[in-house]
Amino acid sequence: MNGTLLGLTFGLGLFCIWWSFWPRTERRVDPHKETAVDRLRDDLAQAGWAQVTVTRVIVSCILMGILGSLVAYILTAVPALALLGAGAAAYLPVAVVRARARRRRKQLRDVWPDVVDHIASAVRAGMALPESLAQLSVRGPEELRPVFADFAQDYRTTGHFHECLDALKVRLSDPVADRLIESLRIAREVGGTDLGMLLRTLSTFLREDARTRAELEARQSWTVNAARLALAAPWIVLLMLATRGQSLEAYRAPLGVVVLIFGGLVSLLAYQIMRRIGRLPEEVRIMR
Repeated sequence: MNGTLLGLTFGLGLFCIWWSFWPRTERRVDPHKETAVDRLRDDLAQAGWAQVTVTRVIVSCILMGILGSLVAYILTAVPALALLGAGAAAYLPVAVVRARARRRRKQLRDVWPDVVDHIASAVRAGMALPESLAQLSVRGPEELRPVFADFAQDYRTTGHFHECLDALKVRLSDPVADRLIESLRIAREVGGTDLGMLLRTLSTFLREDARTRAELEARQSWTVNAARLALAAPWIVLLMLATRGQSLEAYRAPLGVVVLIFGGLVSLLAYQIMRRIGRLPEEVRIMR
């Protein structure tokens, strides 16, 4: 008994010595790392639907998935097609949100330089920073007037400039707005005479970026649309076959189910690869 205990102790000691040669590095958790929920929340804000919560979008995805599966099964009576229909319908609310957010970001990309120019003009005229932002609710671009009107109301109510800037940043959820707001926050805290030059430089950079991105999007649009058509073509043919019940008999067999599931996975993978290859780099919010 004593020999067994001594052997176990000796073995544990050797194991601890061996384990000490492989120290574990501490894994740091970035509290500001963007998650899927954060991206969806930003898309809702950029789409102009800030009042819609992430929970409502998730519930809509579940309901649309159930509805899509029922419609596909009623029309085709093929369980595999019902499963694919559920997946496509469940993603539809997220796709609508992202498409609207993308379209609105494209519209605001041409507007932000004007916003910066308005603020720079107000600063040169001697207006305070809160007043410079508040006057955008009247003289700023139409798309952003309601947001800056909310800022003006918040500032008149509370008088706390930094808290109002935080609320404005949440309402906009835009990388350009983050940079502009943080620049104004630093100018408010430390002062200085370089704010006008900073705003002019930012305005020039935003205009050049918008012009370059518009040219690239115009050149790649036909390629992306052709890839989407090539991806949708087989499924359009399958929907046309669904109008003839005898044509779907093959897909009710186990081999047909495997073909449909494999085809759906390949289509999804091909679409993701196409998006990753043809996607222009989007600005990331690093100043949340």
